[in-house]
Formats: sequence, C-alpha cells, structure tokens
Amino acid sequence: MWGIIIAIISGALMSIQGVFNTGVTRQTGIWLAASFVQFSAFIVCIGAWFSTGRQGNFGQLLKIDNKYMLLGGVIGAFITYTVIKSVDTLGPARANMFIITSQMLVAYGIELCGICGCERVPFEWRKLFGIVLILAGIITFKWK
Repeated sequence: MWGIIIAIISGALMSIQGVFNTGVTRQTGIWLAASFVQFSAFIVCIGAWFSTGRQGNFGQLLKIDNKYMLLGGVIGAFITYTVIKSVDTLGPARANMFIITSQMLVAYGIELCGICGCERVPFEWRKLFGIVLILAGIITFKWK
C-alpha cells in the first residue's frame, strides 16, 4: 500500500513539475530552465544525503557493475527537456497522458525482456488488455 501512495505522489509531483518547468522555460529558455532543475535537484539530493546519515559514498559509483546505469542523470536531463516541450505543445493533461502511456509500454517491455537488471516476467494477456484500455482512454480523452 505504501508503494502505491508513493507512486501516486510521484505522478502528482511529475505533473506539477512539468507545469512549473514549462513556466520557467517561457521566461528564460529551455536549456537554462533544465539546467536549473537539474542543479536544484542536485542540491536537494546532496542536502538529503548529508542529513540522512550519508549512506554510501561517491567512490562506490565507480564500482557499479553495469556502468551504463550511471546514465540516469543524463536521461534525467532529457526527461526534463521532453516534458517541458510536451507540456508546452500539448498542455499538461494531454502531455502527461502520453508520457504515462509511454512509461507503461516501455516498463512492460523491460519486464517482458528482463533487461536493465529487471527480473523477466511472463507475458500476460490481462496486462496487454490494460495497455489497450489506456490507449482507448487516450482516444476518448482526445475525442471532441
């Protein structure tokens, strides 16, 4: 249950962040806004790391088995950029609808293939049906 609550909070924060970032971008520029977002996130994370007992150290990052997993920050920069652009062109609700659908499709594909260190799961028709329902929701939402 706690995981569901955290996921709901995460989704809400992502939607709000997308709107905020788009507002900053309109007044400054996309890469300046994205840089500020990433820098402020870095400051918050360092502060949280110091205040919660400094679990781990930066040297451990050099010992990560699959070095490609360290690209999360780089991906984060492009996430910031693409969210800003999609919210700007589609609006918050439509942009998030496509973002969440893409997340579901890619996440299920990762699980099905067992890539990126995730445990492989068997294909289930009910999960495919769920994705079809999401796509039907997009069509319903777009329908005028």
